[in-house]
Amino acid sequence: MSYVEVPGAKVPIRMWADPATVEGGAMQQLQNVATLPWIKGLAVMPDVHYGKGATVGSVIAMQGAVCPAAVGVDIGCGMSAVKSSLTANDLPGGLSRLRSKIEQAIPVGRGLHRSEVDPGRLYQFPTSGWGDFWSRFDGVADAVKFRRERAALQMGTLGSGNHFVELCVDTSDSVWLMLHSGSRNIGKELAEFHIGEAQKLPHNQGLVDRDLAVFVADTPQMAAYRHDLFWAQEYAKYNRAIMMALFQEVVRREFRKARVTFDQVISCHHNYVAEERYEGMDLLVTRKGAIRAGSGEFGIIPGSMGTGSYIVKGLGNTASFNSASHGAGRKMSRSAAKRRFSTRDLEEQTRGVECRKDSGVVDEIPGAYKPIEKVIDQQRDLVEVVAKLKQVICVKG
Repeated sequence: MSYVEVPGAKVPIRMWADPATVEGGAMQQLQNVATLPWIKGLAVMPDVHYGKGATVGSVIAMQGAVCPAAVGVDIGCGMSAVKSSLTANDLPGGLSRLRSKIEQAIPVGRGLHRSEVDPGRLYQFPTSGWGDFWSRFDGVADAVKFRRERAALQMGTLGSGNHFVELCVDTSDSVWLMLHSGSRNIGKELAEFHIGEAQKLPHNQGLVDRDLAVFVADTPQMAAYRHDLFWAQEYAKYNRAIMMALFQEVVRREFRKARVTFDQVISCHHNYVAEERYEGMDLLVTRKGAIRAGSGEFGIIPGSMGTGSYIVKGLGNTASFNSASHGAGRKMSRSAAKRRFSTRDLEEQTRGVECRKDSGVVDEIPGAYKPIEKVIDQQRDLVEVVAKLKQVICVKG
């Protein structure tokens, strides 16, 4: 599918989703974004749905400005995946022990590590830049109450909501490790602080939606936000890297006789800002619920906890600002899912997956999400499929 253009106030809205199927609230959010004076382009992914401030599944390109609410409160949230040398035949008949070992190694929900994880002891962890990363914490917004000690203990933890750790098998029977998480509570607090700061600025008082408040170039507020934003994006990257290393250690221990090896880890943000150049303009490109899909770049597009996920390679479509969807996308809210589905529905829809099947994760039931196959089909001009994965273990917060 190529995109459909919907008229917008300042720029056309390029949609890789059928406009007729997009909920009214999400369409209004997109129209609101298109009114921003600084906007140079707006692309909408097939997993689009209503979000706080800005639509999930939107790519917003602005010149000299950035909207913190359009990044989302989980700055740097994204995915990591790696192919292992294991095959489906190496897996035991029951997977509850392996799931338990993963949950012991990686704290979930509000869980913390008891002591700061030493990356020097982790399997193939990229320690380059680690020391400099923490040295820049002192410059993070003073108003944020979240201190380094807590941020350090949350480094390498999963969180809750739609975050997950999965063991998957592809169509060639190769076993993959995959996970989804972001910048934990430090990213959330930084995001909420800066959204509040932006809303106070004079140039944002006439906007159609106060949640679309922006910082503009060459101001101290923009400089402070950029510092904290890029630090939080790096936190999210390291958080996933530590979890993946811990996950790999579990697999290597549990399958010691197999002498497990791993390919290069694929990692991608899907709530973030990047400095990119299009049509001769230096732009700040915000992807909220979207991944970068430059030519030949690997990405990860997950489905729900009972369906499948895709490893993809970008086609470099500049009409979408080199972007693709970040997942299947919700088709109903969490509260609506809890009203609509029961634990019995959850058990049925996650049959064959070793995972939680209690009321605490009913809002993550596959039926609350759009069909991942359709979402992939709607962006054939953005990515090519490299591998299709099906989870056999899913750890939720």
